[in-house]
Order: sequence, then C-alpha cells, then structure tokens
Amino acid sequence: MTLTAKFKKKFYFVAAGYFRIFANRVLKKWRPRIIAITGSVGKTTMLHLIEAELGEKAHYSHDANSAFGIAFDLVNLRGITGSKLRWFYLIFAAPIKSLFVKHREKYYIVEIDGERPHETEFLASWLRPEVTIWVSLGRSHAVQYEQQIRDGEFESLDKAITHEFAMLPEYTKKAIYIDGDIPLMVKATEKIKKKGKTEAAVTKFYKKDLKKYEVRPDQTTFRLKSGETFTFAQPMPKDMAIQLLMLESLMKYLKIKLKTNLKNMPIAPGRSSFFEGKNGLKIIDSSYNAHLISVQSILEMTKEMPPSEKWLILGDMVEQGFIEGDEHAKLADLIKEAKPERVILVGRRTRQYTYPRLVELKIQAESFDDVKQALDYLEKNTKGDEVLIFKGSQYLEWIIEKLLKNPEDVKKLPRREKAAEKRRRKRGLN
Repeated sequence: MTLTAKFKKKFYFVAAGYFRIFANRVLKKWRPRIIAITGSVGKTTMLHLIEAELGEKAHYSHDANSAFGIAFDLVNLRGITGSKLRWFYLIFAAPIKSLFVKHREKYYIVEIDGERPHETEFLASWLRPEVTIWVSLGRSHAVQYEQQIRDGEFESLDKAITHEFAMLPEYTKKAIYIDGDIPLMVKATEKIKKKGKTEAAVTKFYKKDLKKYEVRPDQTTFRLKSGETFTFAQPMPKDMAIQLLMLESLMKYLKIKLKTNLKNMPIAPGRSSFFEGKNGLKIIDSSYNAHLISVQSILEMTKEMPPSEKWLILGDMVEQGFIEGDEHAKLADLIKEAKPERVILVGRRTRQYTYPRLVELKIQAESFDDVKQALDYLEKNTKGDEVLIFKGSQYLEWIIEKLLKNPEDVKKLPRREKAAEKRRRKRGLN
C-alpha cells in the first residue's frame, strides 16, 4: 500500500470520528432501540421491509450506510452530493445541528455496508445495536480487502469479508439473525459466542422453510413454513425468503402485528423494479449493483418465471479486484441454468471472460463495450413481447430510461443524483 493510500485510509476514520462526536450527542439524547442491518446484498430491501411494518414508529437511515453517512443522518445533514467545498459547510454545521436535532421515534433502523476494512467495527462499537440482522455474505467490494490478503491478515477474501461483517454481531446486545445456510456466517457467530464476546441470542434461518414461491414480472408470492403468505407487486428473488423469515421473527420479538400484503411497499431504485416498456416490453430493473451472489439471485428468479421471451442484459461486476476474471467466468454457467432466450452483455469484463464461455455453451449472446450499441441492438431486435431483465453496471439505467413507456418512471431509476448525471453526460449519454 502506498503512503498516499495509507494516509487516506487513516484520515477517513479520523474525519468520520469528528462527525461521530456530534452524531453521538444526538443519539444519547434520543436513546432509540437500534436495529442494524448488514450483509453483502439485500440490506436496503430488508430496511424497506421493516419500514413497511413499523412505519412512523422508526427512523430509517435511507441512503446512509457508511461511517460518514450514518453520522450525517443522525444530525439531519446530507453528505457530499455536489461540490467538495460542501465539506467546509458540514464541518461547521454538524456541531450546531447536533444541539437542536431531536428524533422522537422509538426505533432506529440503520443499514451498515462494511464497504472497507474496519468500518463495521467503527460503527458497531459506537451504535451497539439491540438487534443485528446479517442478511447475506459474498464478495462485495472485494477490491477493498485485497491489501489484507497481501499483508497476511487473512488467507482468503471470503474470510476477510466475513470477519468484517462479524464485527456487528460481536457488539450486539440482544438478538442476532443470520442465514443458517451460509457456513462462514454460522462459524463466525459460533466463534463470537464461544469467546463470550456477546450475550445476544443467535437465530438461524433456512431456505427450506420457504414452502411456496411464485414469481411473475409484476407479482411475487412467498409462503413460509409458518403459513404466512407475503405478496408483492414486483418480481422478487427467491433468496428474499431469508429476509421474510427474519422479518417474521423480528416482528414477533418486537411484539408488533405482522403485515403480509406488501404490494405497496416502496422499492429502492434498481432492486427488481417492474416497468412497462415501449411497444409492450416488460422491464425488470436490478441495475443498482452486481457481484456474483446478487447476479445469481436474479438469474434464479429468471429461471422461476413462467415461460416467456426472457432476455438478460448484464453489465460488468465491478470492484472485484484480482478475482474479477474468475467471477465473470463463473457467470456464464449460472446464465445457462437460468435458460434465457437471449443474453446481451455490456462491458469489457463480460466480453473478455463471460462471452467466450457462453459461445462454448451455445447460448445466444451478444457482447458490447458501449451502452449505445446495446440499446441500438435492443431497439432493432425486440418485438414487444419480451421480458428484459437488467443487472449490473455500465450505465444500464440509461438503456432502461430510453425504453420506458412512461417517461415519468425515470425518477424511479437508480443513480439520479447530480454526480451520476454528470458522469453520464461526459459519456454522451443524454
């Protein structure tokens, strides 16, 4: 690691510590019951599920899941959304705002990302949640953990990332929810309990307790072992069953009546949103982000949909570092299992590592480096009865924008902030 990188890493937590001082002042006045959500994917969806149940009883850390974001959320400030000169405003505004901000909700539902090493511990040791919900585990932000492997701190990326997320259960007071089907997650919490680092009870949830799953482009039904049946007005991945099992248990713990009709639940942009497209196209937008487990989840959902003309539009999986070749190569075999009618790849990584394997597997696929070329292909080759399923990076949201039947749906797409709009304009995506 270069001296510059080391300085930036150290400065990040020094600066975050400054804002935490004032956020903690608000937290001490408030004293809410804290429920923390962490994991590689599914955190925001879990937050929205809880919001659908608790409503105004809780304050939610929407769009804030980092050391800086959570501190700003508590003092009712937005982070850096435009000019970096805003830092000067935030430095002076945080102490003043902390004197006057008053939260009155009973619960604080906070999402914790674990994007970089030691950030989860930074937040966990401060917030010390009553309940931790650890929804998933995968190689998200893998590139951030490469240095720990080089330094010999961990023997693999999986163990480094697991250790990071496990910091949150370690500081949890009452209840820890985990996916019992993930051995690394189970082993990590067992180790924490064995060392006596927490007195919180660990509850494991299993996919086998999903008894029925039906998905269409505009509706999903889940029936759990308990008999509870959840309904949504969007296509939801089968893996969401774990989150619903956790939700059911959480409401029981909080002694709150469970709501199962979630057709009006707001969906975060780019997480399985359904849109009507031009000329009868059906669009499923999961373009917010992608790494192997999140793509696999969408591919499994694709496979479960009723027979139709299902097209996959997949962008590169970014922030994978030295494992990007292996991860993209694995993607081809997962695509085969989903049985799509056609695959459109966008980006240099999918072209280099995924496309050749798809050709070997005799799967009809096209590969483009540029989203304009991909859009042109879709406009010329779709007939109107296709279901277009988008997942990944490379500005796929721009393609969706151009295919929407209702222009007002643009505001429901991901990356609507000014910085993202500026990046698209620089690439000529107007």
